[in-house]
Amino acid sequence: MFDASVIGSGPNGLAAALTLARAGRSVILYEGQPTLGGGVSSAALTLPGFLHDRCSAIHPLGLASPVFRGFDLGRKGLEWIQPEIHLAHPLDDGSAAFLVRSLDETSKSLGADGAAYRKLVEPFLRQWEVLTEEILQPMLHLPRHPFLLARFGLLALRSAAGLARHTFQSERGRALFAGLAAHSFLPLDSLASASIGLVLAVMAHAVGWPIPRGGSQKITDALAAHFRDAGGTIEVNRPVRDVAELERTRAVFLDLTAWPAARVGASRLPKSYVQRLERFPHGPAIFKIDYALDAPIPWTAEPCRRAGTVHLGGTLAEIASAERAVGQGEMPARPFVLLAQQSLFDPTRAPAGKHTAWAYCHIPRGCTADCSEILEKQIERFAPGFRERVLARHVSSPASIEAHNANLLGGDITGGANDLWHLLARPTLGAVPYRMPSPGMYLCSASTPPGGGVHGMCGFHAALAALRVELR
Repeated sequence: MFDASVIGSGPNGLAAALTLARAGRSVILYEGQPTLGGGVSSAALTLPGFLHDRCSAIHPLGLASPVFRGFDLGRKGLEWIQPEIHLAHPLDDGSAAFLVRSLDETSKSLGADGAAYRKLVEPFLRQWEVLTEEILQPMLHLPRHPFLLARFGLLALRSAAGLARHTFQSERGRALFAGLAAHSFLPLDSLASASIGLVLAVMAHAVGWPIPRGGSQKITDALAAHFRDAGGTIEVNRPVRDVAELERTRAVFLDLTAWPAARVGASRLPKSYVQRLERFPHGPAIFKIDYALDAPIPWTAEPCRRAGTVHLGGTLAEIASAERAVGQGEMPARPFVLLAQQSLFDPTRAPAGKHTAWAYCHIPRGCTADCSEILEKQIERFAPGFRERVLARHVSSPASIEAHNANLLGGDITGGANDLWHLLARPTLGAVPYRMPSPGMYLCSASTPPGGGVHGMCGFHAALAALRVELR
């Protein structure tokens, strides 16, 4: 007999399990796959000796997360690598905007927009630890730092396109912010689309945009090792299709996005709540390609050759147009592409002299087209000759992404829509959004606040909620 059962071993499920175990509760975790981690995992997807991240690759929130920092993951073998340049954003004139750890150097690189960039970021950088504690929890909460949160909210709740045009005068500054904000999966003229861009800019200078040595799987392995040390039990190859299958425990935690959670929890949940979970809107899908390369990518802009992450989309207007099209269910001719080149900094990812690349673009939900050509055209646009360096490809369509991980339904990697209302009501409006309307049942996936990202905070908050009630 266990105090708690956790279904799913993504970072939120592991964070919930570890939080409970460290509080002295007995916990069992079930994972349907043979390996732990869900989207935070790595595998040899192309050729022998090439290691690729299945989903998440670059982890600013992993290093900034209050709960992960408290777990001391380095003690279990997690080593963070900081790229020389965190992010580069090339333009067609052969130049590139870029982010480095130094705020001074980044501001200087933006020329006439440097002072505006500093003014935008520096107030939050000085208090980044308390800022992350405020924003990595439900929007409806009693703030401990109300003035800081209000100042952040005045900017974050704006549209990214509007904030970029108001703040920056040059195309370089505007494009850089547009690429950051596009991580929100929202059209850039949507309210709150500026929030993710602002957070990612602050994190670049606060903690960097780090890469886990040996692949994202190392994050999962470190969390699992701490959980076992705390007395936790893990069962892999153990899919749970109905919570009724489980032995009765005082609390059950579903690290499942809203739609599989509705199915798995249906036997114990009110029908009206199940229907609300099923209606929770999806975010856009992604189309992803992992590459084995015989040499580094031949970028035209020199900063891209030293960057861990590269944003490919051109100007603010182009990125806004692409994201608007995706939001309207149309496939853009030039999609916004996120590309990571981990092997430049982590030699464990490829054989000596060889390299990897990880790239995906946003596409409309329900799109079944092979988007390889338009994705690679965006890479070739800024790195002529790229295709000549490709040894092998592993293509992940929305359907194949879902087939590997049922949480990523239809290729939605964000746990559902990120618009302002669904950041507030995630997945439904409530004072404790993790507590489901059945005694002892909790939802702790990216479909709960603060949403997608490798930070574990959804699981952490759900565990705290249970420790105040069923598991006190």
